[in-house]
Parts: sequence; C-alpha cells; structure tokens
Amino acid sequence: MSMPERPSMSVDEAIRRRRSVRGFLPCEVPDAILREVFKLAQCAPSNCNVQPWMPHVVSGEKLRRLREALVAAGMRDEPIKPDWPADGKFTGIYRERQVGAAQALYGAMGVARSDTVGRKFAYIRNHAFFDEPHAVFIFMPEPFDTREATDIGMYAQTLMLALTARGIASCAQGALGLFPDIVREQLGISPSYRLLFGISFGYEDHGVKANSARVDRAAIDDVVRFHR
Repeated sequence: MSMPERPSMSVDEAIRRRRSVRGFLPCEVPDAILREVFKLAQCAPSNCNVQPWMPHVVSGEKLRRLREALVAAGMRDEPIKPDWPADGKFTGIYRERQVGAAQALYGAMGVARSDTVGRKFAYIRNHAFFDEPHAVFIFMPEPFDTREATDIGMYAQTLMLALTARGIASCAQGALGLFPDIVREQLGISPSYRLLFGISFGYEDHGVKANSARVDRAAIDDVVRFHR
C-alpha cells in the first residue's frame, strides 16, 4: 500500500484540518518523517525552557504487545489507575459539549445509546489505538506538576500540527493514560515518570465510519473576552 503524497499547507490550514481521527491505514510513517516531526515539536514553548516532556514513540511488534495488554485490561474491566485524576465530571456548557461530541461520534458509527455492548467495544478501540501503526505516550518526570503539564499540552499541539501538515492524522487520547503501570512495564519506564496521555497517529482510513464524525467549536464571542 502506497503512502499518501506529502502535502504542503500553511499553519492556518493545518490548524483547521487537524481533528481527532479514529481509523488508520496499516502503512507506517517512514522513520525519516517521524524524526522530522518530533524534532520540529521540540520547538514548542515551555516555562523557563525546561522542556518537561518525555515522549515514547511505539511502533511495530512493541506496539502490538502493548495493544494486546491494554485491550485485555479494558475487556476485563480492570480498575483504572491513572497517574493524574481522570474522574472529573463536566457540568453546564462543558457537559453539553461533551454530550454533543459523543453523539456525533457514536452516531457516525451507528452505535445507539442503548447498545451497551456496542458502546463498550467502541470504547475499547481506544486501547487498541484505533488500529493505527504508531502511538506516542507522553510522560513527565517527578516532581513536575500542573504548570509543567500545560507545557506538555503545547508540545502535543505542536506535534499534531506538524503531523497534520504532512498528511498524517492523529488522535490525542486521555484513555491511553488510564493504565500507566501497564505502559511503564511494557516499555521499561521508571515509576518516577508519570504518564499524562497518548497520541495515536498514522495515515487516515477514510472508510472507517468514525472518521466521518464532526464536532463544532464555540463561537469566539462565547469564549473570548477582549480588554482595553
């Protein structure tokens, strides 16, 4: 299977095109491009230039074994043990946006709200990296905390835009941070490095129903306040 040609696009276009993709082709991203995008992501800003991110890029056989371990944990309903709180509840407009996103995704997949089995299997696809050929798990060393975590958010966005500009789709997944002990064990990582989240990435499979889902964004006047 041949890879899509590398497109050329502006920063504005990359920002508009970037979205969460949940179905990928099996072809891997060439190593040269992997190194190129991760080198570019190093340009992300961080407080005092500490660059607190520790990305672990997983592909091939190592990814297959990690996929099997995470899917097994999800299928047996193993209690989650995230390094960071993951049980927060959204309220008000934030809950409305969450519900809207879920309705768009499950609607695109044809999974009804009453279909508990179908919804579980749809969720488990998170742990299977949506069949993508690559994933990056982003860790942060102790004793860094919330302030440095915001730096990692900027790093992740920089990385995903660099991928988008090269025709490579991605999906940032909080679900990939729910079983950090499994990830650390599989990858040989010290417990002193805490896992925030993961990003699945590769070339989009346009035939996957989930990829037809679209979500909206709040109007600028609903969120931005200009002060003079």
